[in-house]
Amino acid sequence: MNKIKVALIGAGQRGKDVYGEYAAQFPQNIEFVAVAESNDIKRKQFAERHNINNDKIYESWEYLLQEEKFCDAVIIATPDDMHYEPTKKALNLGYHVLLEKPMSNNSLECVELGMLAKEKQRVFMICHVLRYTAFFSKIKEVIEAGEIGKVMSIQHNENIGYFHMAHSFVRGNWRNSKESSPIILAKSCHDMDIILYLVGDSCKSISSFGELSYFSRDNAPASSGERCINCSVEESCIYSAKKQYLNSIGRWPSTVASDIQSKEAILKALEIGPYGRCVYKCDNDVCDHQVTIMNFNNGVTATFNLSAFTNKVHRTIKIMGTRGEIRADDSRNEIEIQLFGSQEKKIILPTIVSGGHGGGDHRLMDDFVSLIKDGSGSALTSADKSVESHLMSFAAEKSRLSGKSIALKDLNDELMNKLR
Repeated sequence: MNKIKVALIGAGQRGKDVYGEYAAQFPQNIEFVAVAESNDIKRKQFAERHNINNDKIYESWEYLLQEEKFCDAVIIATPDDMHYEPTKKALNLGYHVLLEKPMSNNSLECVELGMLAKEKQRVFMICHVLRYTAFFSKIKEVIEAGEIGKVMSIQHNENIGYFHMAHSFVRGNWRNSKESSPIILAKSCHDMDIILYLVGDSCKSISSFGELSYFSRDNAPASSGERCINCSVEESCIYSAKKQYLNSIGRWPSTVASDIQSKEAILKALEIGPYGRCVYKCDNDVCDHQVTIMNFNNGVTATFNLSAFTNKVHRTIKIMGTRGEIRADDSRNEIEIQLFGSQEKKIILPTIVSGGHGGGDHRLMDDFVSLIKDGSGSALTSADKSVESHLMSFAAEKSRLSGKSIALKDLNDELMNKLR
């Protein structure tokens, strides 16, 4: 097999701009032969970019998957609440599947998809791209080499960035847990997964605390408007939509706010669309800060902190072992190793590779293509691994809402009993 033939379901930012551009950059690996997308502009753009035949251009995933299997794989990059049904249908038709995270915003559906993947014996990968980054791959390598001894505890931080929070989790698609997912799942199932990967054993129990404390009407400046387009304090507001989107025309996040990238189109979008709303006057309900505490079967303990209130969008991590510690910052692409009893610090700068998420997007796609071509092997982000980290996110949210510590075995048993 020279290249795999793939259908795309969902030609949004991830589908069109990540997987579509991978195909354009590496045509020897993958060819898109079909697309399903409800947005007329995005559907047309993707079809033209990849020379897709008219009879393989669909307005919805239902039309695409009502046909018999006609290519090797399906990439599913739809909104969170539209993952389960097309994935189940695609697996049953015999397609290999690459699915955007989260697998589903329903814990029972995640477990069911994991079971179905085993039954159908298809390549079924979840887009936990952090496992594929040079940064976290190198940290895992250092741990497994025993450089810092046995890992005892981990402190991991997801610094969301004030402007990213405003765009994605206050104004944007992931602002409301009833419409999409809680933020610990929508944003941070990546982080649950990378902690699980680094620890190397299953999570035993989990507790979590978090709130939506700032992005609400109670904190709106006096005389602020409902929209930035006609607000008396817009010029002095750090969350001004006009500043955020007019200063990024042609790239993210403006490409999300409007399908047409011109000043006029952006201003119109801010006038009538969700991205022009005052951040203090949206219908958001997800946490803007949350801390999660984990206890693993091998005795490792870990804390995870997500926060909207950071300047940069980046991840930082500290890993403490019996012989030394690791401190790392992905924005600097720097891993520092300090061994006990030594004043010297070892600095590692992982090799920078192309592709988003620190090269993780391209490496994930390389793995997906390779597994389908070779017909053997196991993905770093296979369904069984991803189900476990997803359940950690569901357990964290259950703990946050109930005020109780959640045992992962109890949660898993509860879900399995429902499926019997």
